[in-house]
This record gives sequence, C-alpha cells and structure tokens, in this order.
Amino acid sequence: MVSVTTRRDSTKRLSSLSASGHSGWAQHGEDVVCAAVSAIVQAAWLGLREVAHVAVDARTREGTLDLRWDAQTGGEATQAIVETAEIAIEHLARQYPDHVRLVRETDSQAP
Repeated sequence: MVSVTTRRDSTKRLSSLSASGHSGWAQHGEDVVCAAVSAIVQAAWLGLREVAHVAVDARTREGTLDLRWDAQTGGEATQAIVETAEIAIEHLARQYPDHVRLVRETDSQAP
C-alpha cells in the first residue's frame, strides 16, 4: 500500500507531504496507481519550486519521497499547489482504498 501523509502547521497550512510504499495494484513497472501517486507528489514538488519559488527540503530513498517547506512562504500559490495534491491523493485513496491511504496530521500545537 502507498501511504501519503500530509501535515498542517499551527496555522492550519499544509507544511509537509510524505509518500512511501508501493500500491501493489499491479506488477512493478505496470502499476498505474503507484505511478499516479508518484506523479502527483512530484508535480507538487515541481510546482512549489518552479511556480511558488519555495525552498523545499526534499528527501528521497527507495519507495519514499518526503517534502517539507515553510508554509508561510510563497503565498496563496504554495497552498493552492499542495491542497490540490492532497485532494488528488484523497480521490485516489477513495478509488483504490486497498492500495492508497491518505493520513492527515496536524502539529500538536494547533489551536
């Protein structure tokens, strides 16, 4: 299963996104569900860097991509990009509940 975790900061703005695992929907190289999640997350990363001009702390390793950014930079463009990615993952999780999981977290300091 692919697990995607989004985290909101104390102001309720998205500040990180992490995707890990493999969906298991099909064999490696033919798994369109895994490819869809990967494309969404990588598009968000590119959008943050190239459109919103936000510094992104990105860490990659086999089957995992972790993205963190300052949610207060980049203005509305930053949130539009990451909110769109979160919604797209949410729809995939509904369509493929045995293969994609979305976990939403909030900093414990949030009001």
